[in-house]
Amino acid sequence: MAAYLQWRRFVFFEKELVKEPLGNDGAAPGAAPASGSSASKFLCLPPGITVCDSGRGSLVFGDMEGQIWFLPRSLHLTGFQAYKLRVTHLYQLKQHNILASVGEDEEGINPLVKIWNLEKRDGGNPLCTRIFPAIPGTEPTVVSCLTVHENLNFMAIGFTDGSVTLNKGDITRDRHSKTQILHKGNYPVTGLAFRQAGKTTHLFVVTTESVQSYIVSGKDYPRVELDTHGCGLRCSALSDPSQDLQFIVAGDECVYLYQPDERGPCFAFEGHKLIAHWFRGYLVIVSRDRKVSPKSEFTSRDSQSSDKQILNIYDLCNKFIAYSAVFEDVVDVLAEWGSLYVLTRDGRVHALQEKDTQTKLEMLFKKNLFEMAINLAKSQHLDSDGLAQIFMQYGDHLYSKGNHDGAVQQYIRTIGRLEPSYVIRKFLDAQRIHNLTAYLQTLHRQSLANADHTTLLLNCYTKLKDSSKLEEFIKTKSESEVHFDVETAIKVLRQAGYYSHALYLAENHAHHEWYLKIQLEDIKNYQEALQYIGKLPFEQAESNMKRYGKILMHHIPEQTTQLLKGLCTDYRPSPEGRGDQEAPGFRANSEEFIPIFANNPRELKAFLEHMSEVQPDSPQGIYDTLLELRLQNWAHEKDPQAKEKLHAEAISLLKSGRFCNVFDKALVLCQMHDFQDGVLYLYEQGKLFQQIMHYHMQHEQYRQVIAVCERHGEQDPSLWEQALSYFARKEEDCKEYVAAVLKHIENKNLMPPLLVVQTLAHNSTATLSIIRDYLVQKLQKQSQQIAQDELRVRRYREETTRIRQEIQELKSSPKIFQKTKCSICNSALELPSVHFLCGHSFHQHCFESYSESDADCPTCLPENRKVMDMIRAQEQKRDLHDQFQHQLKCSNDSFSVIADYFGRGVFNKLTLLTDPPAARLTTSLEAGLQRDLLMHSRRGT
Repeated sequence: MAAYLQWRRFVFFEKELVKEPLGNDGAAPGAAPASGSSASKFLCLPPGITVCDSGRGSLVFGDMEGQIWFLPRSLHLTGFQAYKLRVTHLYQLKQHNILASVGEDEEGINPLVKIWNLEKRDGGNPLCTRIFPAIPGTEPTVVSCLTVHENLNFMAIGFTDGSVTLNKGDITRDRHSKTQILHKGNYPVTGLAFRQAGKTTHLFVVTTESVQSYIVSGKDYPRVELDTHGCGLRCSALSDPSQDLQFIVAGDECVYLYQPDERGPCFAFEGHKLIAHWFRGYLVIVSRDRKVSPKSEFTSRDSQSSDKQILNIYDLCNKFIAYSAVFEDVVDVLAEWGSLYVLTRDGRVHALQEKDTQTKLEMLFKKNLFEMAINLAKSQHLDSDGLAQIFMQYGDHLYSKGNHDGAVQQYIRTIGRLEPSYVIRKFLDAQRIHNLTAYLQTLHRQSLANADHTTLLLNCYTKLKDSSKLEEFIKTKSESEVHFDVETAIKVLRQAGYYSHALYLAENHAHHEWYLKIQLEDIKNYQEALQYIGKLPFEQAESNMKRYGKILMHHIPEQTTQLLKGLCTDYRPSPEGRGDQEAPGFRANSEEFIPIFANNPRELKAFLEHMSEVQPDSPQGIYDTLLELRLQNWAHEKDPQAKEKLHAEAISLLKSGRFCNVFDKALVLCQMHDFQDGVLYLYEQGKLFQQIMHYHMQHEQYRQVIAVCERHGEQDPSLWEQALSYFARKEEDCKEYVAAVLKHIENKNLMPPLLVVQTLAHNSTATLSIIRDYLVQKLQKQSQQIAQDELRVRRYREETTRIRQEIQELKSSPKIFQKTKCSICNSALELPSVHFLCGHSFHQHCFESYSESDADCPTCLPENRKVMDMIRAQEQKRDLHDQFQHQLKCSNDSFSVIADYFGRGVFNKLTLLTDPPAARLTTSLEAGLQRDLLMHSRRGT
């Protein structure tokens, strides 16, 4: 129970008298009065007003003359005659333009209920849709109160004898409505109200001595007695949903609130209650002080006196009095058009217009009533920005008073609307670090913090050395609950030396780089870092090994090498990691990890040998590096046995066939390390016979020089010439080797004898005996060749002479054909036959069957064709000067090229126009003889 005197009073309403409208222009009730002579007069209602109500945009009045008046917002009063005598009760529905009234048409106790449809007219007046007597039984009684349900299906009438009638059905029609007595009692009924909750309809009934509720939407109308004391007429009302539609009963001691099944809170508002009304979340009470007027037995006012009455407007939610004023003889209080209207006995209408929310808040701010302002703003459904502004002002007020704890609580309520820097600047002092921490914590919980806020909060934790709070802040259950920038938090914790906390964040939120940085650079826990890399997915494990591989190799070389072997062959994350062990493995490019082993040759060798064995298709860089490493080890090894083993390993690697495409690189490596066997092997593989020869010549390995010539002389004959020149320049005795070379030169006819003599002339130790045998054999062969050539010349001359004679005979003497057999079928010749000058004869039919041309002898044609082809080829190649020059430059044996072209007749003398005619004639005759000899004309017999 809240004491009435403890509630603060405010003036949240403005009071003014309602004035009549100016001319035809309507004015809103409560408008400011006009100045000057044209100012309107105060509105005055007709005398004898007995009952009032409001709704549907009008104030409704009933008077002692039986008239019902309507005052719309334009303030033009209209009315009609509803009853012959008087109007006692009115009820204007809010959702329908239906008016229910109770009045009298004749003297005596005979009240009538009339239902008016205000939207329809009957002779200019509203249409009366239903009239029925209000008395429940045969005994006359006076109607005390009336209420109608907004669905038009229920109407309740209370009487002074304590009975209540319920009209159920369509209240606007007789045939669809049923009336029955709901309640009987001994005390007058002073208030009725319907309450709808879902599909259940309750009816509150209050008398001067009790409060009860009925369920009228069901059968049997169950009743619940809520209290054993009641109230006077017009001292009850139904609240709005802000107070959960509670039934308000204003007694002289307290104001009680009721639910349909129980009593709710009560408020101790003293004074004799005359009127209770509910308006937009406010409880309006009109009362008379006990000291002024004694308590009435039944009626709520003394109509004969004109007493001072107090009107209070209570805000039950926020516990303050929104307005309080004194009036003279209040008739009723009505609510319409967003304002309250107080009717007094003198016919005047007072308008109470509520001030806007901002004005009310400013009034509270001036009195530093921030808590009340906050509650008021919430009840007025102020937006979040407006509430944040109140919280900020309240926080500023508390901060100025030195209440920093309270101030930060208010600032916390502004999060999301107020810039955090405004609050943070106020609490940067070291003494206020607790308040700053609380604010930053809430900022992070609402996921509104940025990286700077996270940094500041973590610095606060570290300054306070509050490890428990720090762990609570960072150890969230899932990533969806993280309210801060994880990377920023890791940086701050690392800087502050909270490495374990930083590692926790980095590991749980998959910040692998930060985890490894802390482990390797701060904690120096290389083993943990390497194990962590082994748990990562392939791409991340690969990138981190490239970044930190050198550090790990320096401190834990064996474990790092093992991980690299797995990473480059068939990588799967370790079982405790996040990888899928059933997924196919990955492998990195092993060549990219070679720089990691820069200072660890032993581990590098193990890694390279593992890769070459397990993965034969490893990149070429693996084999290049392995060869270089083996050559280095071989070059620096002092133990003969170990050196021999390394020598064999290097040769085996060279012979593996992995260096075919990088022959030059392997050769350079062998030369750098003076690995002669490897150099010679590569020379031989690359067919570099000249280099092999030069190598043995540089090392004066005479036998090897001869061996190279014997092994590769067929492919490169110039090797023998170089060998002869080499031995010829030696001053020491090399007769044995010179003789071997001369023997091969002689057998292959590689050099002219004169060139051999000139070559050996450079050697001061060489004597004629060295080449005597060579020269003798050479001269003998040349002599034999000369004899053969002379014999061949004589034979050719004799043949030429014979041919010339034969040609001459053919030209000058007749040719007698004495052949008796056909040269094709070898049968006796028969006419017709064909004879050729070459001496062959054929049957006519045999010649036609086998000959390709009528002018050619079938027997001589193949040989003649070869000769003619040779002649044509020589003629076509006579002018190939460019081709001859090219072959002459590119050939190793120029003499052979020239001899070939001489044989083709390229250098024969050309017949020019400037030559004497005789010469041309002689030439043409010789050519003609050749053609006649080769091509025989055909003669038929």
